[in-house]
Amino acid sequence: MTKSRFPKRYLIILLTFICTNVCYIERIGFSVAYTVAADRIGVNQSSKGLILSTFYYGYVMSQVPGGWAAQYIGGRRVLLLSFLLWSVTCGLAPLDASRVNIMVFCRFLVGVAQGFIFPSIHTILAQWVPPNERSRSVSLTTSGMYLGAACGMLLLPSLVKYKGPQSVFLVESALGIMWSILWFRFSSEPLRSDHSKPTASGFGEPNLPVSMSKEKRIPSTGNIRRLNKIPWKRIVFNLPIWAIVVNNFTFHYALYVLMNWLPTYFELGLQLSLQEMGSSKMMPYLNMFIFSNIGGVLADHLITRKFLSVTKTRKLLNTVGFVIAAVALMIIPSFRNSTWTVLCSSVSLGFLALGRAGFAVNHMDIAPRYAGIVMGVSNTAGTLAGIVGVGLTGRILEAAKTANMDLSSSECWKSVFFIPGYLCLFSSFIFLIFATGEKIFE
Repeated sequence: MTKSRFPKRYLIILLTFICTNVCYIERIGFSVAYTVAADRIGVNQSSKGLILSTFYYGYVMSQVPGGWAAQYIGGRRVLLLSFLLWSVTCGLAPLDASRVNIMVFCRFLVGVAQGFIFPSIHTILAQWVPPNERSRSVSLTTSGMYLGAACGMLLLPSLVKYKGPQSVFLVESALGIMWSILWFRFSSEPLRSDHSKPTASGFGEPNLPVSMSKEKRIPSTGNIRRLNKIPWKRIVFNLPIWAIVVNNFTFHYALYVLMNWLPTYFELGLQLSLQEMGSSKMMPYLNMFIFSNIGGVLADHLITRKFLSVTKTRKLLNTVGFVIAAVALMIIPSFRNSTWTVLCSSVSLGFLALGRAGFAVNHMDIAPRYAGIVMGVSNTAGTLAGIVGVGLTGRILEAAKTANMDLSSSECWKSVFFIPGYLCLFSSFIFLIFATGEKIFE
């Protein structure tokens, strides 16, 4: 049996990269389309924040169930079903002031469906990707989020301008369905599921003995009876996992606040039209795409060449990323033009993405067998950050408006950017003290 020149795991990684890309086109698309529609009818900032955060109420409910489902049913199937659900729901969602309740319910349902996606992806990658490729594989997959956000910010404002806000939902739905067809056609289970029996050589396809290479593909459900009971108590009371959880919360607080409120900051804070900003508005997310992949390649290089241990590598990248991001976030309100605002937001999001090579890959270091479960737990915290951060930002701005402060003044926006800045400093300290790169769940 000849070995393929293009290992199947690379195709899986490519498909998961496209998956996260499409997901974030959808998320940034709703923010852009709803901001335009809401501003046209004079929706206040507090109500806008509540609507924008509806997605995260659904998203938070399905993180841990998503990890459980991927563990027991198989990440491939769960990922396909969740993608189809959000794609169809997105296409049917109305963006109409007279049908706000239906729109809110659809956003909630899209959030529930997308909550299964990242735990499923981590389960899939833990099966397919060997440890020496882990950092760059996870970084490439997650960088699809940022490339999707960049593409959304570049293209969707023009789509809204010429075809109306509702057209965004139809385009996103079509992209989701097309990806689902690709995933159904080209993805597969690994040769054997290694959730129950991780080996030193890696996961899934790589390094299997010749006698095993001829085995039939066994779906993940074939291992249900052999799976040990999930050690929930150890997961909940484990300090290295809490280090991941805290950093996941902070990362997503900063990301979701900027993703949902940066269009408003450009429009109201700087009095700039998104359509007139050209390609510059996509730079923060494009920078995340670049730095995410730099972080992944750098982490694997430091570890495989034995310049640093896994633990020191994770801590170094996480600390550098979050501290620089904190400084950049807190100086955003000091500048009153688009050039410096784009530069600062690009630096902050770029270095946050670099930090993902620290905390985000750490799930697989410490608990490869339960990667989907641990990802579900930490991503629950990240989703709560979306609920808290997006909603709180709306209330901060509405309170400033009630106090007769002009939303174009820097004073109104200082709290918006200082809060995630302080969180970045705090969480980097927590990771530095409590994180580890050693496997602690056998």
